[in-house]
Amino acid sequence: MTILVTGAAGFVGFFVSKRLLELGFSVCGIDNINSYYDPRLKLDRLNQLIAQPQFTFRKIDISDKTNVDQLFAENEFQAVVHLAAQAGVRYSLENPTAYSDSNLSGFLNILEGCRAQETEHLVFASSSSVYGSNRKVPFSVEDSVDRPVSLYAATKKANELIAHAYSQLYQIPMTGLRFFTVYGPWGRPDMAYFKFVNAIANTRPIEVYNHGKMKRDFTYIDDIVEGIVRILPQPPTTSSSPDSNSSALYKIYNIGNHQPVELLKFIEIIEDKLGMTAKKIMKPMQPGDVPTTYADVNDLINDVGFCPNTPLEVGIQKFVEWYLAYYACPAKAPAQAAVASYT
Repeated sequence: MTILVTGAAGFVGFFVSKRLLELGFSVCGIDNINSYYDPRLKLDRLNQLIAQPQFTFRKIDISDKTNVDQLFAENEFQAVVHLAAQAGVRYSLENPTAYSDSNLSGFLNILEGCRAQETEHLVFASSSSVYGSNRKVPFSVEDSVDRPVSLYAATKKANELIAHAYSQLYQIPMTGLRFFTVYGPWGRPDMAYFKFVNAIANTRPIEVYNHGKMKRDFTYIDDIVEGIVRILPQPPTTSSSPDSNSSALYKIYNIGNHQPVELLKFIEIIEDKLGMTAKKIMKPMQPGDVPTTYADVNDLINDVGFCPNTPLEVGIQKFVEWYLAYYACPAKAPAQAAVASYT
């Protein structure tokens, strides 16, 4: 079985590809290796995958319909794990077009490829950001998500709606996964935990938004990957829509650690693992931020028998160890030079 993983050089895409290869699948990975954050990190992830004989890579921007159509025409994918997207809440305030190109047009191009191939299962990444400023916690997939507070969140909600429509029209099994604050080794430098560790390790102050009065459901990367690989062989056979007349083969899950942690407590854990104290600059709430995220994962437990459970102290320890080792290495010239060879 060959599985297409979009965003394979990204944080989650790298680990999903790696796990699928370990399970014996053939994986075709695509990524545009853009400069939203340091491409060197993406290339260093990708180099580990390229070394595996069952992995092939194509440098493709999913917003390029011609290249996406050609990819599907030249290959047969039994399943697709769609993780490529323009990430980040604050960046969407500055560069909204990047989100319409990747998260809307790009998502539609992938759906069209799945329709043409009659793909057996499309698993796609959504986000806890779709819950907006919902006050009811924990967040349930049955909750209304009609009031996003960022463009990023709006595009992720749009993905869910478009996927449902395609599943209804063409009977393609589709599963959307609402990720809750994913962290871990090889993570994204734009995420708060990465910025905190980077700043504290280099004796720079950190900016703490909403004066630290926020909670996040931090979810370790291994738990995200485990959820994906368990869901992948179980395409939905009915719709999870409350509309009983829906014939879509469609399901939404939360994947979160279901244990929200206060931001200041989170910073304390980082300080402990680094053995250093942070200098904090308190800031007000930023546009697009929400005060709390908290996942209800009962459906995940009931349907696939898995509950994310990596303790934050364990996950942060692993991230800190990776960070200190990775950034202690000399500049990775081979990875930088290799970008031209990825076509």
